[in-house]
Amino acid sequence: MISPASIQEVMNRADIIDVIGQFVRLRKRGTNYLANCPFHNEKTPSFNVSPAKGIYKCFGCGKAGNVVTFLQEHEKLTYPEAIRWLADHYKITLEETERSPEQQQKQLTEEGLRILNEYAATWFHETLHNNEEGQLIGQSYFKQRGFRKEIIEKFRLGYDPEQGEAFYQAAVNKGYKADMLERAGLVKNRNGMYRDVYRGRVIFPIQSVTGRILGFGARILKSNEKAPKYINTPENEIYVKSKVLYGMYQSRQAIGKLDECLLVEGYTDVISLHQGGVENVVSSSGTSLTEDQLRLIGQLTKNLTILYDGDPAGIKAALRGLDMALSQSFNVQLVLLPEGEDPDSYVQKSGAEKFREYIKEHKQNVISFRLQVGLADAGTDPVKRSKLVQEIAESISRINKAEDFSLQTHYTREAAAKLNVDEAGLVNLINKYIRDRIENEQKHQRREEVLPQPEQITVEQESELKLPDTGDLQEWQLLRVLIEYGHMPDEQFGTIARHIEDRIDPNIIEDTFVRKLFLEYFDHFAHFGATPEIHYFVNHADKDTRDKMASLLHPRQEVSTKWQEKYNIESVVGPMTYLNDVDSTLSYFELKKILVIQDNLTAKLKTVTDPIALKVMQERFMELRLLEREILKKHGTVVFKSHKYK
Repeated sequence: MISPASIQEVMNRADIIDVIGQFVRLRKRGTNYLANCPFHNEKTPSFNVSPAKGIYKCFGCGKAGNVVTFLQEHEKLTYPEAIRWLADHYKITLEETERSPEQQQKQLTEEGLRILNEYAATWFHETLHNNEEGQLIGQSYFKQRGFRKEIIEKFRLGYDPEQGEAFYQAAVNKGYKADMLERAGLVKNRNGMYRDVYRGRVIFPIQSVTGRILGFGARILKSNEKAPKYINTPENEIYVKSKVLYGMYQSRQAIGKLDECLLVEGYTDVISLHQGGVENVVSSSGTSLTEDQLRLIGQLTKNLTILYDGDPAGIKAALRGLDMALSQSFNVQLVLLPEGEDPDSYVQKSGAEKFREYIKEHKQNVISFRLQVGLADAGTDPVKRSKLVQEIAESISRINKAEDFSLQTHYTREAAAKLNVDEAGLVNLINKYIRDRIENEQKHQRREEVLPQPEQITVEQESELKLPDTGDLQEWQLLRVLIEYGHMPDEQFGTIARHIEDRIDPNIIEDTFVRKLFLEYFDHFAHFGATPEIHYFVNHADKDTRDKMASLLHPRQEVSTKWQEKYNIESVVGPMTYLNDVDSTLSYFELKKILVIQDNLTAKLKTVTDPIALKVMQERFMELRLLEREILKKHGTVVFKSHKYK
C-alpha cells in the first residue's frame, strides 16, 4: 500500500485544472471552469471545476469528486492506480507498504506492460536511427513518405529488424520475461522459439491521451501476400482498441484550440497532416467509430469532420458510426477527397493552406452526404430508393429533438425534397423510429426490473437511494458552512469556527457521520491551532468522506457575465454573503434547540401541580414560542421544517 505521507504529497502537488484539462476542454467562468461533462452526453456545459476547492461537479448527471476521483472515473483506475498516475505525472517517488498478493499481481502486470511498452518504443526508435538495417530500410520508407526528422521524433516512429529475434534478445538481456513480452503482443512462441511479432516492419507507437505507450501498430515493408499490411497490439490490460484514437496525444491541444476534430483512416494520414501544419487530426485506425472514441473527441469539441478517400471503400467507411455521432449531438461534416487522393498525398501535394480551403469548400453535413452517395447508388431502382428513405429517416431520428429541433427539421425538409417524398410521411417515419427506440429501451428497463439481481445490491447502495429528511440536510449544511467559512472573520468571536463552536452543541447533531466530521474539525482546530483547509476534507483518507465532500462543497454555478450586463443580475454566492449563510444555518439549530426544550416543557406541564412552578414554566414556554416566531419570520418557514410541522 502507498504510505499516507506519499498520498498527502501527491494531493498537495496535484492541480485539478492541469489534470482534468488533459482530458476535457475547460473554459474559465469567473473563479471556476466549465466544460461539457465527460461522463454523459450533453450540449450545454454543466461540468464545473473549482481550482480553489480542488473539486468538480456536474450539474447534469451529478458526478462529483476531486482529482483522484476524476482519474478513477474517467480512466477506470483504482484509487492506488490514480495516485500512482499522479505521482508519475508530477515525478513524485512513492513510499509503499505491503499489498495483498492479488493487488501486487494486478499492479505488477499493468505496470510491467507500461514499462515494457516504453522500453520497446525506445528500442524501436533507436534501432531506426542507430541500426544499419533501420537506417537503410526503415528511414528510407519514412523519407519516401516525406517524413522529416522532427515529425519522426514527435510520433516516436521506429523499426524492428527482419532478423526476427533482435528485439526479443535485447529485451531478455535487459531482464524482461518472455511471458510478459508475449502478453504485450511483442513476441510469439513458435515451436519453443520466440520470434518478434513486428519483424521487418516500421513501428507506430500508440499513445494514450496523456502520452503513455499503450501498444503498437506496425506496417510491413516487403511484399508478402500471406502477411497483413498492418498489424496491431492485441488487446490486454492497458490496451483496448475501441477506446483509443491514434494521434490524440499529439493533437489534443490543436483540437481544443480550433474547436474541430478531423478524423482520418490511417497512421500516416495523421502524421502527414501534422507535418503539413494541420494538427487537429486523429485516426480511428480503420475501425468503425465507437462510443468511447466519440467520448474522447467530445471532451475537446463537438465539431467532427471526417475525411476519407473518394473510392467506394472510403465512402463505405465514412458511413460507419455516423448515427452514433448524431445521437451524441456532434456536428458531423464529411469531406470526400479527389479521386485517387488520400489525406497524406493531398496535403503533401497541395500544402496545408490549400488543404484547409478544400475541406472548407467541400464539407457536407451527414444527411446531405448520405443522400448524395445513396441516390448515386440507387439510381431509378425503386427498391433501393425505398431502402434509402428508411436509412435517412433512421439517421435523422438519432438527432436529439429536444436539443436540436431546428436541425432535425432542416434535415427532414432537405431529405424530403431530394428523395421526392411527402414531407409529412417522412416525419411520420422518423417519429416511428424514435418510438421504436424508446419502446425498446423501456422493454429493456422493464426486463431489468422484473429480473432484479439482489446479490449485486449492497446495504450501502440501498441507503444511498433514500433521500435524507430536512434535518439531515440542515446538519450537512452546518458542516458545509463550517468547512467553507470557518477561517473567515467574525466580529464577536474572532472567526466563524469559534462562533459555531460557541452556539452549537454537537450532541444535538443527529446524523452520526456529520457529528463525526464536526468533531474532527474542532479536534484538528485544537491540535494545530488553525482551522483545517477545505483540501483536508476533499482529500480525506476516508473514501466516504471524500465522496460526500465533493458533492457537498461543489462549486456553485455562476451568473453569466452577459446576463449581468443585460439584466443587471448579480450572483448571490461569494465571500460577502458568508455571514448571512452562517446566520441562516445556525438559526436552524437554535430553532431545533428551542423545539426540544418546548417538548420537554410540554411534558412537564402535564405533571406539575405547584402553581408558582407552573406559571414560571408557562412564561418560559411563551418566551420560547416568541423566539421561534422571530426566527421563522426572519428566515422563512420553508427552510426550517421539522418533525413538529410535518
